[in-house]
Amino acid sequence: MIKEFTINVSEEQISNINNKIKNYPWSSIENMNGWTHGTNKKYLKELCEYWVSDFEWKKHEKIINSFSNFKTNVDDIEIHFIKEKGSGKNPKPLLLMHGWPGSIVEFLEIIKPLAHPEDFGGNPDEAFTVIVPSLPGFGFSGAPNIPFGPRKIAEIMNKLMTENLNYKDYIAQGGDWGATIANWLGYDHAKNCKAIHINCLTMRHPDGPQTEEEKAWLNKFNNDQILQDGYRTQQATKPQSLSYAMIDSPVGIAAWILEKMYEWSDLKDNDLESVYSKDVLLANIMVYVLTNTFNTASWIYYGRREEGGRYFPKDFTKINIPTAIAMFPKEMSAWPPESYIKKIFNVRQITKMNEGGHFPALEKPKYLIEDIKKFFKSNYTQL
Repeated sequence: MIKEFTINVSEEQISNINNKIKNYPWSSIENMNGWTHGTNKKYLKELCEYWVSDFEWKKHEKIINSFSNFKTNVDDIEIHFIKEKGSGKNPKPLLLMHGWPGSIVEFLEIIKPLAHPEDFGGNPDEAFTVIVPSLPGFGFSGAPNIPFGPRKIAEIMNKLMTENLNYKDYIAQGGDWGATIANWLGYDHAKNCKAIHINCLTMRHPDGPQTEEEKAWLNKFNNDQILQDGYRTQQATKPQSLSYAMIDSPVGIAAWILEKMYEWSDLKDNDLESVYSKDVLLANIMVYVLTNTFNTASWIYYGRREEGGRYFPKDFTKINIPTAIAMFPKEMSAWPPESYIKKIFNVRQITKMNEGGHFPALEKPKYLIEDIKKFFKSNYTQL
């Protein structure tokens, strides 16, 4: 059964959050210059002052509720999703999947241009029916009883699309964990998922790098990750311990998320707000705070480790469905050589962007929209 859903956060809950922010013991935090040691105190404090004085969650709640929101049960987990029916005669079902530390907020600006291109100077026959779920354990979706990883989540997403929404086939797009889930959709559920578009590579071929160029890429990746792996290791091994600190601290959650928004985005002059407004940053953070899902959202890291980690299984052959790759220059890790990518995917399109980072739906929405449309227009009119 699918039921309509409306977000309605009480003023009391918002007031309680604001009080926690107001009472945060800033004097106990050292003044470290820049972002080298983690989230910059000066900026975080400035953002928190805006949070309690000027930020209006209800405005963002209204934007989310302007779309058709639903909940449905998949494998005993209540899954929240936005569904925007596309224009035209035969809009293709398009599944958009966020990652961590993202949420449905990432996609709010690109839903309507994809579903109703005629309102943005495009052709209605190129429309998609856009499905944007909150992943299990994230945001407004329910959580599993125990952690599980992206392969299991791909199974849930496929059931959402085929059993609950009754689509015979569909196409999928994602970055971060959304890209990983798209990989597994393309590998395990190719009967239904007919093509994928990804803007991040998180999985590895079981045979490893073969050429000197591929080996050099992996060495660089490993070196680059030395100062990036802290959050990932914690969330993949002892997520519960971290959660005790975060669950009652909106400021702590904000700091943890902002560090990655800063590190993984294509900033101008190291200014976070050269890319994101305070409102966008806080709307995404508030999804974690309001729903108390910081804990369960981190479970996907633990689950992937239990599923076998970053590498596909030894019997992996190839993801044979058509695949598009959008490479943004400030992605959290460099893309491997094309020779390596083509061992994993049936690559039909590679686009090397001049700008943008890990969150392209927020950073460069027009680039992402056009790349998605180009890929599916040229290859998949039969869907």
